[in-house]
Amino acid sequence: MKETIGTYGIWNGGGLRGEDPALRGERAEAAAELEELGFGAIWLGGSSSAANAAPLLEATSRLVVGTSVQSIWDHEPKTAAASFTELNTAHPGRFVLGLGVSHAKLAEQYRRPYSALVAYLDALDAAGVPAGARVLAALGPRTVELARNRSAGSIPYLVTAEQTARSRELLGEQPLLAPELKVVLESDPTRARALARDSLAVYLGLPNYTNNFLRNGFTEDDLKDGGSDRLVDAVYAWGSEDGIRARIDEYLAAGADHVALQIVDGGPRYSLPREAWRRLASLLG
Repeated sequence: MKETIGTYGIWNGGGLRGEDPALRGERAEAAAELEELGFGAIWLGGSSSAANAAPLLEATSRLVVGTSVQSIWDHEPKTAAASFTELNTAHPGRFVLGLGVSHAKLAEQYRRPYSALVAYLDALDAAGVPAGARVLAALGPRTVELARNRSAGSIPYLVTAEQTARSRELLGEQPLLAPELKVVLESDPTRARALARDSLAVYLGLPNYTNNFLRNGFTEDDLKDGGSDRLVDAVYAWGSEDGIRARIDEYLAAGADHVALQIVDGGPRYSLPREAWRRLASLLG
């Protein structure tokens, strides 16, 4: 999988995973351009599913599409397995089933998330979904170890380079480690951090993320008032093109095999920030 997805991917919880039939052509065109720009994968956020991935796979020839993540509470294992099999048959090796436990505030049935995730993986095993074709959104150490033992690796969201290094230690050398990183293409500190805080606000209301921050060295003060500069600067890449490239390189140096880059620009959720993706490709080149 590492060779297939390459070093850089695009994480998008908006336009690329939309379901409006009127925009299907535009989504397909955007996916094809991302492939041409050299990105190896598209990661679909917002409790995405195989159904969101299918049009993008049809529009491209090499690009990998993964869910980042498909909530275990929203899709029965048998249904998820059937969808995986259908996509993998049509596009061998190009669909990655990224799984996660979502959040108690977003899933009414949220109970014993770790045990539920283990049971879900057991059911996928029984349904014939290979461990090497699925990944887990792993934040805590136990889930990182589960990703190591029961999947192809980990696709953590909203993590620092330092946590990436600790995850690599737990995973070992072989499993995939593909953290998401938010990118603000803005060099003015005030403007960049304001855009970052607008994006960060929703996550500061979700205990899975705030507990992870506290577990990784941040304090309650870092979580106040939209997030401290220290927190914002640790989980967002912003600045000059050289500065942004250097921040991305920090994650690779920490042990990431692949970085899923999410553009944060303050635009509508379901927009397609194609010019920003072009700028990102240019600075990575």
